[in-house]
Amino acid sequence: MYGLAELRLFAAIAQLGSISAAARQLQLSPAAASAALKRLEQGLAARLLQRSTRALRLTAEGEQFLDHCRQALAALDEGQALLQRGQQAASGLIRLAVPSDLAHGLLSQLLDEFQQAHPHIQLQLQVGDGLADLLRDQVELAIRYGELADSRLVARPLCRSPQRLCAAPAYLARRGVPRVPAQLAEHDCLCFFKAGQLDQCWRFYRDGEALEVTVSGPRSANDSALVHRWALAGWGLIYKAELDLHEDLLAGRLLPIELDGVQTETVSLNALYHSGRYLPMRTRLLLTHLQDGFARLVSPAP
Repeated sequence: MYGLAELRLFAAIAQLGSISAAARQLQLSPAAASAALKRLEQGLAARLLQRSTRALRLTAEGEQFLDHCRQALAALDEGQALLQRGQQAASGLIRLAVPSDLAHGLLSQLLDEFQQAHPHIQLQLQVGDGLADLLRDQVELAIRYGELADSRLVARPLCRSPQRLCAAPAYLARRGVPRVPAQLAEHDCLCFFKAGQLDQCWRFYRDGEALEVTVSGPRSANDSALVHRWALAGWGLIYKAELDLHEDLLAGRLLPIELDGVQTETVSLNALYHSGRYLPMRTRLLLTHLQDGFARLVSPAP
C-alpha cells in the first residue's frame, strides 16, 4: 500500500525529473525514495516511471496519475492550511495565464483588490497572448478572449466587451478619419496575433450579417500590449476589446471611430480551467471576485 509520503515523492520526482533530487528535497535517502516509489507502483499495479541510465520520464500511466496526485495533494494542503490559519483565511499560490494588454489594465486593478482582501494568497502570472497548456504549465486559470476550443476545459464567463476601432488624435489629424469599412484599406492598421494567427481580418456587422475587412499596416506583433502602445504613439488604427482600451478612451489618448452602417464585434472574456481538476478555495474565491469585479467595472456576464 502507499500513503501521503509516497504521493508527495512522486509529485516531486515528476517536477524535478530526478529521484535523487526529489529525495534531497524531501530529506530522504536515495534508497528510501526508491523503496517508497516501488511501494507506490506496487499499490497502483502500474509502472509510473521509465528509468534508463541517461533519463527518467513518466510513462503514459504516470502522466495520467500525476494530475490526480497533484489534485489530491492540493486538496490536502488546503485543508491543512485552513486548520492552521482558521476557517476564514484562504492561502496558497494561484498560477494565472493572462493576456498581455489586459494584465496591464483592468485586470491588474482587480488583482490588487483581491490580494488586499486575501493577503495570504500569492499570485503568479504568466503574461502573454499565446495559449497556455494548463496541465503542462500547472496553470490553475487562464483568462482569454473568445470561444472555447478545447473540450477538456471549462469556460466561466467573466464579461462581454465590444470591440472598439480607434486611433490616437495625432494619427487622425495626420491621416483623416475613415467613415466606411472600405476606407480601412487606405489606413495603417496595427495587427496582433490571436490563437497563434495574425489577425488581419477585422469583423463588423451590418443588419446582423458579418462583414470582414482585410487590413494591413506598417507593424504587427504577437504582444497585444505592444500594439496598444504603438496606437498610442500614433502609428495607426487599432481594433480590440474596449476592456483593454478603457482608460485611454476615457482620457482621450485614443479616440473611437464609428463607421457608417456597421456595428463592431462583441467578444467574450472567459476564465478557463481544466474540467477534471480540483479547484481550491483560493481559486474559487478569485473566480467569484473577477466575475463581480468585471460586472462592476464593465458589464455583467450573460
